[in-house]
Amino acid sequence: MSGLTRSEKIARAQDAIGYRFREKKLLETALTHTSGAPTPSESNERMEFLGDAVLGLVITEKLYLTFPDLREGPLSIIKGSVVSRRACARIAHELGLPEFLFLGKGIHTIPESILANAIESIIAAVYLDGGYDPARRLVEALFHDEFEAASRAMDSDNHKSELQNLTQHEGGALKPIYHLLDEQGPEHRKCFKVQAQIGEQFFQAAWGNTKKAAEQKAAENAVAQLAGNPPPWPDGDGTAPPRLP
Repeated sequence: MSGLTRSEKIARAQDAIGYRFREKKLLETALTHTSGAPTPSESNERMEFLGDAVLGLVITEKLYLTFPDLREGPLSIIKGSVVSRRACARIAHELGLPEFLFLGKGIHTIPESILANAIESIIAAVYLDGGYDPARRLVEALFHDEFEAASRAMDSDNHKSELQNLTQHEGGALKPIYHLLDEQGPEHRKCFKVQAQIGEQFFQAAWGNTKKAAEQKAAENAVAQLAGNPPPWPDGDGTAPPRLP
């Protein structure tokens, strides 16, 4: 898929990630998919396993230090968004990684999974070559934008988008669902009661003078409860809507 020689691929991959290897064989293995490896042990499968753990540790540590007031639930959701397969594949494209991989001749379009695994393998290679600190610096550099986006979601005014961002785990497997529980009032002045759900977890319902407004308030409640805070719109427990302007 590339006219580069093996040594050129390794050299350019080093430049792309900004790390010089003492043992370049580690990087070569990290760039080698099973389809392009002479034997399974010479592919990046084992490195991907290690790199996944190192990546998770670095991001978990950074989240723990950055958000001292967040509980385990929301921390896990943000982590899932930062280290998702989609995020890893996007970073691989930004680095130009598809050009540097060693693949079998039968692969003409590189799947997202191969790119994501390669990122994790490179993290493992840096960890094995230089230890935790260089691996941590690499992860923080590569995932800076993903981390910042997840952090900004905590302060977003669009609460439905905020909740969606917080629940983008493994490419968005967890998606908020909004349930219309009740509607009351005359046609020209209806009020709507909506409850947000994520997986098996239901959050405090909220009233709004439109369905969209009720969904925004329900999402705001969910974000607050995920952060361990009381819901800002607690009136959803009532059987009648509050007085709305």
